Amino acid sequence: MEFVCRGEDSAPTEEYWEERASLMRPELLRKFLEAPNVGFGIVDREFRYVAVNDALAAMNGVPSQEHIGKTVREILGDTSENAEPLLQQVFTTGQPRSFELRGKLPGRAKPGWWVVGYFPIQDSQDEVDQVGAVVIEVSEQRTPTEKLPVESQDGKQRFDALLELSGATMSTLGEEELLPAISAFLDKVVPHDFSSLALYDKGIQRLRVQILNNSLDEKLDLDDTAAAKEPAYAPSFLRGQIRIHNRDGLLSSDSRFLRRLLGAGIQSFCLMPLISRNGAVGTLNFGRKENNAFGADDVFFLKQVAAQVTLALANAAAYREIRELTQKLNQEKLYLQEEVRSAHEFHDIIGESPALQRVLSQVRTVSPSDATVLVLGETGTGKELIARAIHCLSSRKEANFIKLNCAAIPTGLLESELFGHEKGAFTGAVSQKIGRLELADKGTLFLDEVGEISLELQPKLLRVLQDHEFERLGGTRTMRVDIRLIAATNRDLAKSVNAHEFRGDLFYRLHVFPVRLPSLRERLRDIPLLVRYFVQKFAKRMNKKIDAIPEEAMRALQSWMWPGNVRELENLIERSVILTQGSTLNVPLAELRTEIHNQSRDATLEALEREHILRVLRETGGVVAGMRGAAARLGMKRTTLQSRMQKLGITREEYQN
Repeated sequence: MEFVCRGEDSAPTEEYWEERASLMRPELLRKFLEAPNVGFGIVDREFRYVAVNDALAAMNGVPSQEHIGKTVREILGDTSENAEPLLQQVFTTGQPRSFELRGKLPGRAKPGWWVVGYFPIQDSQDEVDQVGAVVIEVSEQRTPTEKLPVESQDGKQRFDALLELSGATMSTLGEEELLPAISAFLDKVVPHDFSSLALYDKGIQRLRVQILNNSLDEKLDLDDTAAAKEPAYAPSFLRGQIRIHNRDGLLSSDSRFLRRLLGAGIQSFCLMPLISRNGAVGTLNFGRKENNAFGADDVFFLKQVAAQVTLALANAAAYREIRELTQKLNQEKLYLQEEVRSAHEFHDIIGESPALQRVLSQVRTVSPSDATVLVLGETGTGKELIARAIHCLSSRKEANFIKLNCAAIPTGLLESELFGHEKGAFTGAVSQKIGRLELADKGTLFLDEVGEISLELQPKLLRVLQDHEFERLGGTRTMRVDIRLIAATNRDLAKSVNAHEFRGDLFYRLHVFPVRLPSLRERLRDIPLLVRYFVQKFAKRMNKKIDAIPEEAMRALQSWMWPGNVRELENLIERSVILTQGSTLNVPLAELRTEIHNQSRDATLEALEREHILRVLRETGGVVAGMRGAAARLGMKRTTLQSRMQKLGITREEYQN
């Protein structure tokens, strides 16, 4: 084969390789590279290695750091002739490919036999920029040229059958297709009347039992799951023993499962342990109607079958993880693109008022912990901004900050958006979807307007907070996540609990560390700072030079009640900058004057303070003291509030229902 070698002058620099590796999110790349039993690597369009894990380096016989920057041909030698065309296909079509690789590698003394899968990694323009390689070594002890120690014609047929099983199962990447492939193979080459797989599920800490073949006359009523200590499975699964039960053994067994098999006509039963590099996987089981049906040759052959099945299961699990992580990577990319489009332009928290400084002090206090935070405040006060500040000051700042507005998504879709769903979970679920909980793993999940979550969905959210686990909609596999939850609402959740509109246990889980944001009416001294900030921001965007704000306009802005808070102020300033033709800000005061006149032309700061205290007293039901009282809401002592109420002439009749 003819190929062109690159000269040293055109060799990529170290900065190039750092840039290629950075295209994948660090935490996802780490999950790939830390896989202990499955080889993983990434190559670029020039077939040069960007990253490899220790498992792949060991298979290739070359230290991992010596892979970086070298081509596939330099590492694999002549065997790369099989790999390079498939790599090019993945780059061209964007579709995964798999194949067997056999031969002598430059870094290894003996020939080897591997199963390789390639999958595409897309860049921000959805182009295939890199290809990931998943590699599983089929055998460390036997090379493809060595024969099984069975010289009979039957032995040769069985060896050919094993090769057929390897090809069939290794090319079947999904677990859904894998079990039927194993079942079809066993039905053809292994004489038996009954076969099953018992695979350990860490999520439920039990063995999941799957019947592969059953030609018994009597229908077996078997449980779908079994305890790991069940007498039939324990010796094989827990201790790695091959167990054969003949008729007498079945008669004397304490296992209800084995007695059911005997009652259905099984007189010989063989359990083969499935053991991967990472430990016990489960058992592969065969039953025969004849007594003493399994001889030494049968056991030897079944050991090879079990080894191939174990490799196939590991291959399927690895591809499932790769597929899920790739989907998660793509979901994160789409999510981050959406975040960029939404333009988080309010980059900083502007203000120096005592009310705001109290909030920032609370943020600095709670950020280093992983405590759940409930951000309270009126619409437009900057609850998301505070949530982001908590995330950025926490130990999770390098991971994702994922937000979900619970009020913006219909109730029927909120569960899918939060937990994700499996393909076919409901009408229209044409593909698997990764939920926001999975995207936020190792990071922070921000649930805005959490008070809008339906009562039906609240127990599931409570389970995540308590146990850190959930299932996707339509799925059975338990997912575990490590998240820090920050919730926000403008509702009085305590009242919602009393009205049976919100679960009390969920409220107390969310209410670990409440942070109440002051309204703009409580931050009057911050208004000039915010006005100047917004003027500069919008003037720069619109290529305008505005260096003066009329004093009359500033007084009017400080006199307005701002029911929409900072968001309302921001929108008004943007409109003002649009209307401005010269260098002096043109504030449409007519919009404010009507409302200000309705309040009172000679409204004073004292009058505004009186109205604000009355509103808080009404919201707290007239309670002054205590954690939920008006004094705590206003950030002052009970005696101070009572003194202010007396000075402002506030009477009980004005705020009590």
